[in-house]
Amino acid sequence: MAPSGTRRSSYSRRAQYNLFTGYIIAGIGALIGAVLLGLSFFQPSFFGGPRSAAQDAVSPATETAATVRTSSKSLWDSISGYYRAGSKNAELKREMELARIRLEEAEAVRQENVRLKGLLDLQDQERTPVAVARLIGSTASSTRRFAYVGAGEDDGVAVGMPVRSPRGVVGRILETGSDSSRVLLLTDSESVLPVRRAGDEVVAFAEGRGDSLLRIKLINLGINPLAVGDLFVTSGAGGYYPPGIAVAIVTELTDDGGVARIVSDPAATDFVAIEPIFEPDAASGATTPVEEELTD
Repeated sequence: MAPSGTRRSSYSRRAQYNLFTGYIIAGIGALIGAVLLGLSFFQPSFFGGPRSAAQDAVSPATETAATVRTSSKSLWDSISGYYRAGSKNAELKREMELARIRLEEAEAVRQENVRLKGLLDLQDQERTPVAVARLIGSTASSTRRFAYVGAGEDDGVAVGMPVRSPRGVVGRILETGSDSSRVLLLTDSESVLPVRRAGDEVVAFAEGRGDSLLRIKLINLGINPLAVGDLFVTSGAGGYYPPGIAVAIVTELTDDGGVARIVSDPAATDFVAIEPIFEPDAASGATTPVEEELTD
């Protein structure tokens, strides 16, 4: 039989040298690894330099990979956001509209609280209102200036009673029903109210012009002492209104007085207080004919 082509290593000197060299290299490698392992345990900072160098060497490749990953993610987000933009915008619009409605409701509640607190302040004074009611209507198209309140004879309201808001005078009761009453506003052309300038004794009459303004006519004619911005209040004369309630602010000067803007605008007033007549005897005397007085 022919001899085998592969010979055993023990019969080849070259194979023996190669095997021996491999053992030597493996031993040296194990020894070096053991030394490095020992150094890593006892001197951790010894390999800081090599680690930094290795990190610097691979940092360009890692930065490139991170850039590619971020760019691909941003691109995907942009594509998906493009398809979801319509629904997101509609949802945001609904949320903004709802938030705006809630904000307006909160502001309305705040203003309502301010008005109601003002009416409570009126009730805390010595003069207790006969009724507190809401303005339920007005004559918008007529040349006369009337308003209607939701309180009448059943609530104790009577003709001549002054009507006021937390800001000032609104008018006085002209006619009464069982559940509602008609109010003669200060701006009506038939309304005349004795007033004085706040802070001194300059007296005048506030006459309605029928156009939401008042004409301030001085009683003592001469040099006009008024100035734009002067506040006029009730003087107490006539017996209907108590003194010291705000009426109007002068906006324009005339030869015999001025033109004033009312402080308590009925269009911006919801609730009003109906008070008893300040001096009932004086008010009834002012409406009694002179002939009847002389006869009595």
